[in-house]
Amino acid sequence: MSETESKLSPDHVIGVVGLGYVGLPLLLAYARAGFRAIGFDIDPAKPEALAAGRTYIKHIPDAQVAEARAGGQLEATTDFSRAAECDALILCVPTPLDEHFEPDLSYVVATIESLAPHFRKGQTVSLESTTYPGTTDEELVTRVQAAGFEVGTDLHVVYSPEREDPGNPDFAATNIPKVVGGVTPACLEAGVALYGAVFDQVVPVSSCKVAELTKLLENIYRAVNIGLVNELKIAADRMGIDIWEVIRAASTKPFGFKAFYPGPGLGGHCIPIDPFYLTWKAREFGVHTRFIELAGEINRGMPDYVIHRTMEALNSRGKAVKGSRILLLGLAYKADVDDMRESPTFALLDGFKRLGAEVAFHDPHVPVVGPTREHMDWAGTQSLDWSEENLRAQDCIVISTHHQAFDLLQLAAAADLIVDTRNAMAGVATRSGQVVKA
Repeated sequence: MSETESKLSPDHVIGVVGLGYVGLPLLLAYARAGFRAIGFDIDPAKPEALAAGRTYIKHIPDAQVAEARAGGQLEATTDFSRAAECDALILCVPTPLDEHFEPDLSYVVATIESLAPHFRKGQTVSLESTTYPGTTDEELVTRVQAAGFEVGTDLHVVYSPEREDPGNPDFAATNIPKVVGGVTPACLEAGVALYGAVFDQVVPVSSCKVAELTKLLENIYRAVNIGLVNELKIAADRMGIDIWEVIRAASTKPFGFKAFYPGPGLGGHCIPIDPFYLTWKAREFGVHTRFIELAGEINRGMPDYVIHRTMEALNSRGKAVKGSRILLLGLAYKADVDDMRESPTFALLDGFKRLGAEVAFHDPHVPVVGPTREHMDWAGTQSLDWSEENLRAQDCIVISTHHQAFDLLQLAAAADLIVDTRNAMAGVATRSGQVVKA
């Protein structure tokens, strides 16, 4: 793509690297727009599924994949040498934290180094992975230059943070405004052209650092407000006040208030992780982000609070956690999706197991636990069948995710004790003392 091009032509080839919850919707968007779209992933199961016209993400139907395949627009491969065929390469790979809550850029670095031998003049390379300000310059630009390309002339480098919300019926990939920053003005022009081809609105900003910090601000805003309401929940519980009623009442104010809701902890690929990318980078500049770190401490402590409330509830019935049968409803981190990344339910499973409980989970969207980076000991564990017999057999049922598929009336009829972390049982007729909020 040259400096003067302001839009993509139909013969441009778009490559998307990393075919997960961010990459696959983006790949399909370009295919639907008529571009030849090539997906890259190190997991051979993903290209194999797409080649067969099948999806592996619940909220993306098989029909979307099959249609793109039938039209000849979509391919997927593990062969990174085919990056040379692409006019644009969009990197959508994980950026987790290590055991010290510091950024782990190993996936980003490995991906760039795998692609670098296949870069060619005229390409646009975009990083979408959430990260700290300066990553694009420090990790991507330096490697592009080391490969012998002049950024802004030979090859265009941009940063455009992903804003996917898996399972959100109102916002799919292309109707969410797309923030784009470029290393040079020519890079920014190329990035606007790349994303303007499929997104309804593109929001250009002055630099990659601005775009990088924009994504962190969005998720820090949520993390801090969720931390606040989680702390208020604990205080309200001690005072005998229903925090959910308080939030409903506060939400009637037509200005100056936005509702956030408590839960058993934070999950997903963004909110539990992204704030720590900024706290880590801020230390380089002598800044201690105490507010952000406090919110993270509160949110990480919520599973322990739920476990403590469950212990209290069982004790009130003369039962110990050790030896009790405890069923967790919901392994996915949010309602009605199959995404279990960073789910606080794993912390609950670990905590109850450590205390000697016979713990299981039920999730209609996650029939079996797949491989995860941090909870490999649960891999292969199957979801307990939903049945009246299984519900009655539990000493306690903990609602950790409020899936619409749960039959709450049957749950209320069958369960002896329900610990509700999501206010799911509000409006359901229950017996006195049957439901404990946590």
